[in-house]
Amino acid sequence: MQELQIRVLPKEAADEVVLKQKVAHELGIKPSEIQHIELLKRSIDARKFPVFYQLKLGVYIQEKFEPVVFDNAYKNVADADTVVHIIGSGPAGLFAALEALKIGVKPIVFERGKDVKTRRRDLAAINKEGKVNTESNYCYGEGGAGTYSDGKLYTRSKKRGSVQEVLKTLVIHGAPQTIMVDAHPHIGTNKLPKLIEDIRETIIAKGGEVHFGSKMTDLHLEGKRLKGITINEKDFIEVEHLILATGHSARDIYHLLNDKNIELEFKSFALGVRIEHSQELIDQIQYKTKDRGEFLPPASYSLVSQVKDRGVYSFCMCPGGIIAPCATGDEEVVTNGWSPSKRNNPYSNSGIVTEVRLEDIPTFHKYGALAGMYFQKSVEKRAWELAGKTQQVPAQRLLDFIKRRKSKDLPKTSYHPGIVSVELDKVFPPFITRALRDGLQDFGKKMKGYVTNEAVLHATESRTSSPVRIPRDKDSLQHPKVLGLYPCGEGAGYAGGIVSAAIDGIKVMQQIKGVKEI
Repeated sequence: MQELQIRVLPKEAADEVVLKQKVAHELGIKPSEIQHIELLKRSIDARKFPVFYQLKLGVYIQEKFEPVVFDNAYKNVADADTVVHIIGSGPAGLFAALEALKIGVKPIVFERGKDVKTRRRDLAAINKEGKVNTESNYCYGEGGAGTYSDGKLYTRSKKRGSVQEVLKTLVIHGAPQTIMVDAHPHIGTNKLPKLIEDIRETIIAKGGEVHFGSKMTDLHLEGKRLKGITINEKDFIEVEHLILATGHSARDIYHLLNDKNIELEFKSFALGVRIEHSQELIDQIQYKTKDRGEFLPPASYSLVSQVKDRGVYSFCMCPGGIIAPCATGDEEVVTNGWSPSKRNNPYSNSGIVTEVRLEDIPTFHKYGALAGMYFQKSVEKRAWELAGKTQQVPAQRLLDFIKRRKSKDLPKTSYHPGIVSVELDKVFPPFITRALRDGLQDFGKKMKGYVTNEAVLHATESRTSSPVRIPRDKDSLQHPKVLGLYPCGEGAGYAGGIVSAAIDGIKVMQQIKGVKEI
């Protein structure tokens, strides 16, 4: 087997015969000598027209190819000596549970929301009727927020081995094998629910437990040690190790910890808008052609601008996607974006956000470590009020926002509950709008045609990450003041996406096993 780096046109990459001929020519051999070509890595080079695929290939020359069969290595833990309780069934919680199966620990998972199938009815209710179920929504429920956010698997994590382990686990449970090779892999919101169900079935089949409609409502301490939890205000459960993987929107958990005088910290986070263009325009800008053809995926982008001392950047970009209502409580408007696996909707959307620091919000300092959460909540409530106290969102055309004028009309967008023309300066404080204006204009210089009045800004994009950090010891990964409590994932401030949250869940579970053996 030889490895080969090769640039080919998209049509050539999709044609096995043509690709084999090009590979044979590159290696100076006959096509008949090639037994198999295995795709090892794939990325798009769109710097110039025409667009090319950059491929890393494993070429089997006069050698039989044996496909890799992934071994899940899960043990039956029904009678395991060690039990770990996990709060939350997002990526951090689920991957912690799967890791528990590998190392012989019984995981018991409590999820406040519903299973993925039942959860769909509540998502339909917020989309069609504007009704928010405060325990079952885009953020709460089996799989967490990641289940309905496109399944983007890109991460900045430097731990490539850990990243590959997460991707392999997803493939074992039904994800397409292409996620192992694509530079920016994704699964698609339409495919994620079945994958999440399969993970749950693995946990249960191997002796673990998963409980839905089970909200942690209290923590019980004995000195510095965690002794138990209360579920749904009535069921006391004794615990030795508790992984807190509740996600970035579980505000009641932050309140509970704060009320118990369990140390918390303010964490800077990002806040802004979700912008929507036509996918055709983004394709034209990125691929430099009006017709990308059948062999190129819908184009994406990643933009960063430094505005004085403040960064503005795109976040969770969804080609061929949809903007969704993601409120978790009454009297708030929150947006997020997702795409189906084919990314075949006519719109392209992305969060455009800027950093919020503690010094930016002096009037919220009275809330201590929860200052960012209260600020976040105040912006979401203002958006709700300005949009008529519904799940419609305040919206403004892009050029109108830059020129500080209210949009006289608004085009159709993918946001199903509807949009209302509002000057976004009324939604956000000046430090946010000033940074967004400068950043968006800079984006227009980097992507010619990006700044257009056909693009629409939707407010608010406010749940990019947790505004609170739950501290933990860097060695034991336990809370420094509460033995047995393991803050984990996005909600604790240690991850920023599906893959990094999954890696953190694995890491915490491995540490718990280490602590037990000592």
